Order: sequence, then structure tokens, then C-alpha cells
Amino acid sequence: MTDSMIDERRWWAKAILVGGVVAVCCVLVGAIGVRIGLWPYGTGFTFLTGAAVLSVMGLFLGIIAYAVCLSKGLKAERSGILIGILLSAVILAQLGVQYSAVTSHPVIHNISTDTVEPPVFNKLVAIREAEGANPLAYDAEVLAEQQQTAYPEVKTLVSSQPTNVLFNQAMVVLQDLGLEIVNEDTAAGMIEATATTFWFGFKDDVVVRIRSTANGSIVDVRSVSRVGRSDLGVNAKRIRAILNGIES
Repeated sequence: MTDSMIDERRWWAKAILVGGVVAVCCVLVGAIGVRIGLWPYGTGFTFLTGAAVLSVMGLFLGIIAYAVCLSKGLKAERSGILIGILLSAVILAQLGVQYSAVTSHPVIHNISTDTVEPPVFNKLVAIREAEGANPLAYDAEVLAEQQQTAYPEVKTLVSSQPTNVLFNQAMVVLQDLGLEIVNEDTAAGMIEATATTFWFGFKDDVVVRIRSTANGSIVDVRSVSRVGRSDLGVNAKRIRAILNGIES
């Protein structure tokens, strides 16, 4: 058998491997590009769509190709095909996890412990407006029932501690969680901070409000995504982590 015949026989095996590698690159390049500001979120999701298409094709054709290899006793092609199948499967599994998160959480991105009088942002308002971020208005008629059904544990923290102690604890917790402090107003009992996701660099803004009561203090936290309709439950999870950290 000539070298050209061998190369011709193997091109489809190489194509499946290359397709898997390109799909992984699409995921990485799309995410990194958004995070460092090379292109907007929409372009990043276009890369993800491309990765999904390549992965579906790679997985489907890879399984067929591997079956052909087994039936015809072709051994040299198997490793490349298996790698391509594995890469495609990993990407599809990750996208499947994200899809599951989308379908299992309400399509909301504005979460507050106080749904009647949500904490308000101050310095972050101008930053969000400059970026064309999601509006900050909390429509209780639309959001409150969905939030309380999905996240009943997201509620105001009642504490016997004075406001100054809780304020300091909140500052420490926010920093420990990796949030960037944007504004701290001790007199108003308010802290504003921003969380940034690892891959795409999505930003969610947080405001902590601490008020005194006759028996101590109450703490309310609000977390709002800058982009997207659904937050996949991230804002509620963040609020729980903040309140647990303050309370501990």
C-alpha cells in the first residue's frame, strides 16, 4: 500500500480529531475574547454555537468512524478518532449542564432579600448605564413570586449585632468571595461590589444594606446581572454565601 493510499484512508480520522480540537478552541477563544474585551458577548456565544455544532458532528461521525475501524480492523486511526470523540463529548456535556441550569431556574437575574423595598445602587448605576446593562428597576409584581418560589431561603438576615460590626463583617465576606468593592458608605450602611465570572467575565453587581433595629440590625443583599435574562441561579447562590458569611 502506497503512502498516498494510507493518507487517503486516514484523512477522515484526522478530520474528526481536528474537529474536536477546533471545537475546544472555539470555546476557549470565544470566552477569552469576551473577557479581555476583544468582542461582545454575542460574538462569544457565536463561538460557543460553532463549538456545539462541531461537537455534535464530531461525536456522531466519530462513533460511525470508530465502528468502521473495528469492522475493518483499522488500528492506526482509532486513537485519533477516540480523542476527537472524547473532546466532542466533553464540550457537549458541559453545554448540557448549562442547558439544564437554564431550564431548572426561573428566567430572572435581579434577586433581592427584600422584595418590597430592595436595596438601591448608587455608584454602580452610572457604570451599568455606560455599559448598556440590564435595567435595575425591581418589578415586584413580576419578580417577587418567581424568586420566592425558586429561592425561598433568600431572605433578610436578622441579627443582634450592631450595624458597625455587621458592616465590617460584610466587607470581609465580599472580599473573601472575590468581589471588587466599588463603594462603601458606613454612614448609610451600604456597600456596593462587583463579581466577575472566571470564563466569560460576566459581571454581576451587588449591594449590601445594613440597618439598625430596636434589637440589633437587619441585613439585605441584592445581586443583579449586567447582561442576560437568566442568571442560572448564580445571584441567589451569591446572596446566600454573603449572608452565611456575615452570620457565621
